[in-house]
Amino acid sequence: MTNAKLTSLMARGTEFLGCDVAILCGAMSWVSERNLVAAISNAGGFGVIACGAMTPELLDTEIAATKALTGKPFGVNLITMHPQLFDLIEVCARHEVGHVVLAGGLPPKGSIEAIKQKGAKLICFAPALALAKKLARSGVDALVIEGMEAGGHIGPVSTSVLAQEILPDMASQLPVFVAGGIGRGELIAGYLEMGAAGVQLGTRFACATESIAHPNFKKAFFRASARDAIASVQIDARLPVIPVRALKNAGTEAFTVKQREVANLLDSGAVDMGEAQLQIEHYWAGALRRAVIDGDVEGGSLMAGQSVGMVSKEEPVAEIIAQLMEEAAAALERRAA
Repeated sequence: MTNAKLTSLMARGTEFLGCDVAILCGAMSWVSERNLVAAISNAGGFGVIACGAMTPELLDTEIAATKALTGKPFGVNLITMHPQLFDLIEVCARHEVGHVVLAGGLPPKGSIEAIKQKGAKLICFAPALALAKKLARSGVDALVIEGMEAGGHIGPVSTSVLAQEILPDMASQLPVFVAGGIGRGELIAGYLEMGAAGVQLGTRFACATESIAHPNFKKAFFRASARDAIASVQIDARLPVIPVRALKNAGTEAFTVKQREVANLLDSGAVDMGEAQLQIEHYWAGALRRAVIDGDVEGGSLMAGQSVGMVSKEEPVAEIIAQLMEEAAAALERRAA
């Protein structure tokens, strides 16, 4: 009975995604690549390739390699400010990727049409109710509402507040997935009961057995508690920098220095605002690579959500998903008793 209730609550999300469990993996640069994405999709969830700063050629290779590892549906996350966004959309279309996730800001002109005209479903992030409504009017197929507890780039509002603000208005219009700070199935059950079509998790999957992240990176997660995952600070109001949540280390301090450097270039006229923001993004991509791939846990970026305290060991993706589903089902059973 309880599993039937959970299946019923997730039905809209699983139908939309084409998978067994309405759990998306958050797109984590360098981590959400072919191995982890395929493992999540093969386990019944929905893997998402993090394109990040990839060139179209690199994305083409990554999608092909992922398709070689899974016959199940998966998506691709594209950053709206990528200078070759439309080329990346074309790569996704050539591979008949069924779902594209746009992150990092409102979709630029023409991008929604370019994605949907090839038959792909479009998922966008909505950090506020007004933006959720605007995206729905513009033809977006589903939304992700992600709170500040998440790892990586974050907004200023908590997941629980966003869910209360957005789900009552938007869940009847299109599938809405909730993200940020989710580490256990009990919370998944709660958001599903509020009207969510499913959830998105990143931090719980970052240290999965199938994740290629360096052993040093994983050990840093195992040692960390929620309070170790802190948000970066914007040092210059003239340079709009989206905060990033990561484990505190020397790399966190280095980002403050990088902001000053880029702000000075902006002041001198050496770069325009677009280039300044790209430099910030490239900094994060490089710092994250040093941590994830090279194992530099002091100088690199250890992007992690506040649920990191619930990541205590390396586990196969299938076991993580099964545990989350068992916890969600048990929570629903207790509430029905």
